[in-house]
Amino acid sequence: MNKVILMGRLTRDPEVRYSTSGDQQLAIARYTLAVDRRFRRNGDDQSADFIRCVAFGRSGEFAEKYFHQGIKIAVEGRIQTGSYQDKDGKTVYTTEVVVENQEFAESKNADSSASYSAPAASAPKKDAQPTADAGDGFMNIPDNVDDTGLPFNF
Repeated sequence: MNKVILMGRLTRDPEVRYSTSGDQQLAIARYTLAVDRRFRRNGDDQSADFIRCVAFGRSGEFAEKYFHQGIKIAVEGRIQTGSYQDKDGKTVYTTEVVVENQEFAESKNADSSASYSAPAASAPKKDAQPTADAGDGFMNIPDNVDDTGLPFNF
């Protein structure tokens, strides 16, 4: 099985070209995702991998219209390898992800610079009700609520 799922940020705007097949045009969007590594190796300064992706047809048109540098997306697809001869006659090997599905991985109003600063802490009011935090779309849970039944409670 050849399946890959990635989440990362676009390093630049997608490069889109159109191929003519018969009387139809096919969009081909190419972009690179910067995907953070979960763990760093000893002495390794690079904490991200830069993975080339290609989206065809409607997925390519979607990328052209909605994706831009810095946006965080999730991609599902397959790895494809290939090779070609460069102008000097050297064989160049390529690896890229052929996109089968792509979607936004953060809210529309999220900061595109990927920096996040936590809201300032304030003392909870007695019998406070959950309120929506304007920055991230999540609800704050008051301290007086028993949260043991909430999912992902550690």
